[in-house]
Amino acid sequence: MNETYLSFARQIAAIAQSGLTYCKDVYDIERYQQLQVIAHEMMATLASLPVSRINDIFKNEIGYATPKVDVRAVIFQDNKILLVHEKADNEWALPGGWADIGLSPAENVTKEVLEEAGLKVKTSRLLGIIDKRLYKHPPSPWYCYKIFIACEIISGSLKSGIETHGAGFFGEDELPKLSLERNTPEQITRLFTQHRNPMLPPFFD
Repeated sequence: MNETYLSFARQIAAIAQSGLTYCKDVYDIERYQQLQVIAHEMMATLASLPVSRINDIFKNEIGYATPKVDVRAVIFQDNKILLVHEKADNEWALPGGWADIGLSPAENVTKEVLEEAGLKVKTSRLLGIIDKRLYKHPPSPWYCYKIFIACEIISGSLKSGIETHGAGFFGEDELPKLSLERNTPEQITRLFTQHRNPMLPPFFD
């Protein structure tokens, strides 16, 4: 998929969604609806999917269009990082996922670790906030910010969850196949650097 054209399609879809939220003029509403159709058709063409699939993805997107938020827990033990084995693609990722409304970033990330890895944790510090677009993730219809939060284990033992086959700790030179939809090798390397240098400030784009 051409990332440049996908970026154009995402921006058009966002303009259309925000326009439909605030526009009152019947003719402008029609124009924003036409823009929405064009954006969805572009995404469908780029992804080789039926446009109905793209429509389904965006059917609940209303209001002013803003980036989605993905929270990820960063947990080290004996200089190894915790990864969970995702059922969705059979690859490995930092525990986490989309942030739920009604929960703070810290509450979201501790919930995800308990659900995905069986560990009760507490958050300790913010490590970084990035724009997913700037990293080597597979193309996605969503514009997304990723938040990395360091956590410390309170109790529990590693186990599988509804969305995971299991979890484990891995050294920087022994990483399993990563789920690139969720995290990239560059990001994991950056987190190991943060761990080795705890006085470094949070990174951001």
